[in-house]
Amino acid sequence: MENNPNPNWERQALEHLLLENLKETRKARRWKAVLRVLTLLVIVGALLSIFDFHLPGKGMGVEKHTALVTLEGEISSSSMANAMDINSSLLSAFENEQSAGVVLRINSPGGSPVQAGMINDEIHRLRKLYPKKPFYVVVEDICASGGYYVAVAADQILVDKASLVGSIGVIMEGFGFTGLMDKLGVTRRMITSGSNKGMMDPFSKENPKQIEMVKTMIDEIHQQFIAVVKEGRGDRLKDVPDLFSGRIWNGEQAVKIGLADGYGTIDTVARDIFKAPDILDYTMKENFAERVAKRFGAEAGAAAGKALVKTPDLK
Repeated sequence: MENNPNPNWERQALEHLLLENLKETRKARRWKAVLRVLTLLVIVGALLSIFDFHLPGKGMGVEKHTALVTLEGEISSSSMANAMDINSSLLSAFENEQSAGVVLRINSPGGSPVQAGMINDEIHRLRKLYPKKPFYVVVEDICASGGYYVAVAADQILVDKASLVGSIGVIMEGFGFTGLMDKLGVTRRMITSGSNKGMMDPFSKENPKQIEMVKTMIDEIHQQFIAVVKEGRGDRLKDVPDLFSGRIWNGEQAVKIGLADGYGTIDTVARDIFKAPDILDYTMKENFAERVAKRFGAEAGAAAGKALVKTPDLK
């Protein structure tokens, strides 16, 4: 019978295993605690984003200041430049007694005539409610079509010499695939109730009567646009032949023909005109929940709607 050099080896091995197990347990607990903290931080961050504690006009304790609202990008019900959010921001800006005046910063190529008209109407309403509070528009890169439809409701429109301004016109666009379908031997099958239900269908041949109907409709919207511009700008407009042709003008030209009043920035308006250099941003911000909703459905729905029914745009 062989002699074991270490009669306690079994006990030592068991102690070693227990010690290693204890170390692993402690390590697992530490990681579990770290994961809990990270999870808590993520949940808190999500809740802050969902409920969006950045409210329009946050910082109401600020004394006399210039109220800023930004309209940026395409004007549509599915974008940040939608009438509901812009109008809510403008309301907050106007009704704060500490705001010396309101500046609407516009950087938009245009968009929905309905949304632009709703913003224009609300500006007129607010200016009547607060007649002593000045309202200026400051144009950055572009203020065209629907953007200009909104701008003409201001006391003054200030631009940069290189800003793009105007484009007083209406467009309704689409594509026609009938030639390609003929080459491929594809036949369009569309059943409608109502002779004009399939009007402007890109897979059907053009109907001259329907084209004339659409042309009449956008001409009427164009005349509405012209009336709004004339009402807002009055005798500041110069008699220029192609003023309402849909042409776009640079800022220097816009000032000369009365589409704009002069040059300026948000800072110059706040400092030199309103005499309130502190600027407070009232623009509503999109929260986390709204971004998620758009990503997982709203944007897809809007894109499908545009593909099926093309609406006129002020662009």
